Amino acid sequence: MCGGATRAGRRICLTTRTQVTLRSFVLASLGCTLAGCAVGPNFVRPKPNVPVHWSATAMGNGTEGAAHVTTGPAQTVAWWSSFDDPTLTSLVEQSAAQNLNVKQAVLRIEEAQAQAAVVAGGLWPTVSANASWSRQRLSTNTPNGAIFGLHFPGLPSTLTNPFNEYQLGLGASWTLDLFGTERRALEAANAQMQSAVDGEHAAVLSMVSDVAATYIDLRGVQARRAILERSLATQRDLLQLTRDRHNAGLTSDLDVQNAMAEVGTTQAQIPLADRQITVDINELSQLMAKPPEALRAQLKEARPVPPVPPVVPIGLPSALARRRPDIRQAEANLHAATEEIGIAISNYFPQLTLTAEGGYQSEGLSQLIEAASRFASLGPAIELPIFEGGRLRATVRLRRLQAKEAAVIYAQTVLTALNQVEDALAAYGADQARRASLEMAVKASRNARLLARQRYESGVASFIDVLDAERTEEQNELALADATTAVSADLVQLYRALGGGWESAPRTISPAKEGSTAG
Repeated sequence: MCGGATRAGRRICLTTRTQVTLRSFVLASLGCTLAGCAVGPNFVRPKPNVPVHWSATAMGNGTEGAAHVTTGPAQTVAWWSSFDDPTLTSLVEQSAAQNLNVKQAVLRIEEAQAQAAVVAGGLWPTVSANASWSRQRLSTNTPNGAIFGLHFPGLPSTLTNPFNEYQLGLGASWTLDLFGTERRALEAANAQMQSAVDGEHAAVLSMVSDVAATYIDLRGVQARRAILERSLATQRDLLQLTRDRHNAGLTSDLDVQNAMAEVGTTQAQIPLADRQITVDINELSQLMAKPPEALRAQLKEARPVPPVPPVVPIGLPSALARRRPDIRQAEANLHAATEEIGIAISNYFPQLTLTAEGGYQSEGLSQLIEAASRFASLGPAIELPIFEGGRLRATVRLRRLQAKEAAVIYAQTVLTALNQVEDALAAYGADQARRASLEMAVKASRNARLLARQRYESGVASFIDVLDAERTEEQNELALADATTAVSADLVQLYRALGGGWESAPRTISPAKEGSTAG
């Protein structure tokens, strides 16, 4: 249509075409932004490589003394209540509210939420107001300043130099998210927020497990100390009996010295138990954010080791990845790393920014809001990278490698979790079998000690037989106390490995997309 037009007409026609093209590009870019176009790979939730069932060895395979576990739905919420110990439950509840590691993890969630809000702000236009005053003087020895010495018809003989400048205006700018840079960044920020949430779950799980394990150890040490006290009382009674027999000429001084040595050996173990009791009480105090010895009055009285429930359902391996907070955290980190690839790729593409500015500007303050003082500007700006020295390509490669590393970390986390569960199951079964054997050994050694003492008092057996029986009974009782403590501690480790104890259903901040497409 512009072929036969004059030069001025062709210029107007070209200008119109440019405006139409620019308008079409802006509308297309806006449509792409609203439609959600984004370059780079979309995150696909990984499928963990887990077996269908736990190994027969870990499950006990029906052998005597095997762990009493089933593959029913895992009861991992508030699992500490399965020990049926009110003191343990109270300690866990207090620690959950006061533990400093948990408080730090909660703050990290809030930090991640604030960061996500910062990133989300990049999707919206920015609007700002401005007001300014300046007094300026231009050099008259420059082309711009030379006009102050010239005369223009209809104007004063000379322009004022220096001069005032008053300005009052509004400005707006909007960088269209054509290729998903900001949306990818927001998705990455949401994934990092999910990682922080799962980090808080991991902190709660660790805290609860530490409280339970330390409390069980405390009760186990108190049980050991009680056994030592009973043994010491028996040995002192035997020492007195030996002295009486020595005074009556029925035994030698060697028996007396051996009895005294046995008393001293047992008595020397009590301060070690007292030291460990103090360590456990102080550790529980620290977990509750309290000073050392704060729980001494509450915990100094000896109580039995919390018993394990008769049956422990642990679920199937396939449920582990959804329950373990460290696996969920590794998945969230992989999600964030995947989104970073899209951000890096989007930097290859042009960036369109719409800007608008307007207001009033004048030399005198009284003239500032007059119609003649108005000014305005409106227009888009396009920026396209041409040469970056290989920086963009290297950044994309770096982000892809970081995503691959995150995928490896995820696989390693899943494998570690599986091994921890299997190891905990094996320990739980082995210590139960050990405890059952030691229970029989303690009964037998107690009967042997009674018989040896009766035979010694009757003059039939030697004092060495009595000492051996006493020592064997004490060792077996201490071993049984350790085994009983180990069984309960093993169950704590099993619950920790199963990833339970933080909540009934995992919270999800940014759900993963199913399927994968590249924009």
